[in-house]
Amino acid sequence: MSKLYIVPTPIGNLKDITYRAIEVLKTVDLILAEDTRTSGKLLKHFQISTHMQSHHMHNEHKTVAQIIEKLKSGTTIALISDAGTPAISDPGFLLTRTCIENNIEVDCLPGATAFVPALVNSGLPNDKFVFEGFLPVKKGRQTQLLLLAQETRTMIFYESPHKLIKTLTDFCTYFGSNRQVSVSRELTKLYEETIRATAKEVLEHYTLKPPKGEIVICVSGKK
Repeated sequence: MSKLYIVPTPIGNLKDITYRAIEVLKTVDLILAEDTRTSGKLLKHFQISTHMQSHHMHNEHKTVAQIIEKLKSGTTIALISDAGTPAISDPGFLLTRTCIENNIEVDCLPGATAFVPALVNSGLPNDKFVFEGFLPVKKGRQTQLLLLAQETRTMIFYESPHKLIKTLTDFCTYFGSNRQVSVSRELTKLYEETIRATAKEVLEHYTLKPPKGEIVICVSGKK
């Protein structure tokens, strides 16, 4: 029977891949990869020779019909992203939804995703939280921040290094400079670090020490 497997890949440390993920990637007929060059290094490390095809945000709308036809014909396919769980701020939602609409089985494996360890490491309340992913760069950003200023749950954001200062500045403006913030950087990697302080203090830290690597920000909710 045809099936789409959603397979999480390590966010940094290659040891974080599961035995089941390796088994699936070795046995499916085709792997859809966000960047075949990046994923090629992962597959080579684990001696996986399954054929790859590019599937990313710029071509997913054009290729989804072709992929559905392959699945209907009996092809088993695994979807991976560059790091973490597909469809979490990465391509995957469109294909998953289309499979469900066409009665094609979808099996999402458990595995690595960046925001869970960042949330736990933050020390902020994690019984209730909201994942916001990347904030809008321009259009809709102010509206989104004004809405989130009233959010009482812990908020989680993804951010790139060159936009971190702007985002922390916005947090000071819209949430208040004393709002508690935790910035986790390079999770699972050699230079992993988590900075926990007020929004103002974290902003001052990264103003003096420009950040590098993948970043997850956790922000306490309004009290």
